[in-house]
Order: sequence, then structure tokens, then C-alpha cells
Amino acid sequence: MIRAGIVGGTGYTGVELMRLLAQHSGVELITVTSRKDAGTPVARMFPSLRGHVPLDFTEPEHAALGKCDVVFFATPNGVAMTEARALLDSGARIIDLSADFRIRDIAEWERWYGMKHACPELVDQAVYGLCEVNRARIREARLVANPGCYPTPVQLGFLPLVEAGCVDFDHLIPAA
Repeated sequence: MIRAGIVGGTGYTGVELMRLLAQHSGVELITVTSRKDAGTPVARMFPSLRGHVPLDFTEPEHAALGKCDVVFFATPNGVAMTEARALLDSGARIIDLSADFRIRDIAEWERWYGMKHACPELVDQAVYGLCEVNRARIREARLVANPGCYPTPVQLGFLPLVEAGCVDFDHLIPAA
């Protein structure tokens, strides 16, 4: 049984992730965090999860994240990168649903997101979580940088053309 935690459980992504994990027979959801709603039962806030997620939201610093096998970050950009090192050191794997580890060029990341990257040394360890391309690497990864919703269809649409050598990368401008 894989012990999982979710950091940021009250947004759309966190709630959908709870719903999916609660239905997975190989996963035990052991903690879900929310700074604003700490102490609130998940089922009170999201009645559709009643009987499926018997947890209260917990403040991230008091959550049992270090006891998790995998921690999902369903948080705004800038959160996962501040907590990743300690969780990786505890032995947990991380799946980051924000953009903290998606862009390898740190200067470019900082330009796009308007903040200093808190742990640039981990960016090279992150596996880009597009399973159609990196399935084997994802299986072994300690840190997965989940692709965004806009880049995914663009990348998957272009993938057959790239593999066939039909794309001129100097003039490629995908529009989503």
C-alpha cells in the first residue's frame, strides 16, 4: 500500500486528486494539507468525499508528510520548491503539479515566474511527467515535474512530427 499525502487539498487540482486517490486500491491517503482550512474535515468541505476521505485538513508544517511514500503538490508555483529537499531527504517521492520543476533553464524559469528558484540543484533531477514520452523514467523518479494542461496537447500533437523529423525547431511557434 502506497502512503500518499497532498499539499494543497482545497483547490480544484487537490480535490480531484483526493477523489482519484480515494478510489485507488493501492493507495492510502494519510494527510491532506490546507493552511486556511486546517482542522476542517475534508468531508464537511467536500461532501462528495464523505466516506472516502476520513481526514481533516492539516497545516503543512504539522502534517505527516515525512511518513508518506509520495507527496503531491497541488499548490501555486513557489511552494513545492521550498519543501522538496526535506521531503526527498525523508525518502518520499514528489509529484509536483505546479511549475516549480518543469523548466530546466533556471534563469528562464525565474523570468517567467518572477521569483528566485529556491532549489535549482533539484531541477536536473526532476523527470518531466509526460508519460507518453518518459514512462520508464517516471517509474524510477524521485521527483516528477508534472506537465501543464496547455503544453501537454501541444507536445503530444507535435510528437509524431518531431519523431518523423518533420519539424524545423528554429521556426516552431505552437499556439494553444
